[in-house]
Amino acid sequence: MAWSTPAGASAVLHDWDARRAAAWAAQDPDALRSLYVPGSTTGGADVAMLRAWRERGLRVRELRTQVLSLDVRRATATRLDLLVTDRLSGAVARGPGVRLPLPRDRPTTSHVVLVRDGDGWRVAQASAVRTTSWTVRSRNE
Repeated sequence: MAWSTPAGASAVLHDWDARRAAAWAAQDPDALRSLYVPGSTTGGADVAMLRAWRERGLRVRELRTQVLSLDVRRATATRLDLLVTDRLSGAVARGPGVRLPLPRDRPTTSHVVLVRDGDGWRVAQASAVRTTSWTVRSRNE
């Protein structure tokens, strides 16, 4: 199971991200939906976002996901359970007379579950993980 290693899981995720970017660039909601398991709320939200851009007459291209860290929590022949920190970068919305570079996303940590079927890997779940970063100071400082 090559995908059970961080490098293998990263390759699976990279391939999935590339297919997602292609679906966005083609403005193809069916291709985008096919990347998610049926009924996925994450997939439904992604398709709704694509349609909203399309209704504005804009096509989002150059959608790149930069993976900053990846931890394989569990891997089987049909399921990858990952903790991923990534951000979106480089996206540009284009339309007639419009070229709008989208702002670079801030890093987000997500729990991502991919399942494998005859058509390849699909996202079953992608939910943000709450992270807390703070410094506790003494009242005497």
